[in-house]
Amino acid sequence: MIDGILHRVRTGVQWRDLPERFGPWKTVYERHRLWSADGTWERLLQQVQAAADAAGEIDWDVSVDSTIVRAHQHAAGARTDPPPAPGSKGAAGVEHQAETPWQSLIARLVEVVREVRARAARGAGSPASST
Repeated sequence: MIDGILHRVRTGVQWRDLPERFGPWKTVYERHRLWSADGTWERLLQQVQAAADAAGEIDWDVSVDSTIVRAHQHAAGARTDPPPAPGSKGAAGVEHQAETPWQSLIARLVEVVREVRARAARGAGSPASST
């Protein structure tokens, strides 16, 4: 499932055009939709970031050089009217808007990795089963 979702995110292919090796496209789509709706991807990202930060693998310093950041041609000039107020969808809607698809994906990956590690740890101490 995860490989199918990652393939779709990387390539931008339509769900129906997902290669058969990932299983039925509708199953992969439904799993991705459910994980997106229940916050699984967000939790995976948080766990991966926390683990990488604890290991010192994340450099939180950001440097932006304006000589390489190009503005869109319509970016010249400032707004004369204030932007419209966002709709009243609640605080959860605002938090979700700031999230990128990659953040959701990474969050889910961390969760899956932890689940696999937990299963492997449980399996190391128990006899092999034939299921």
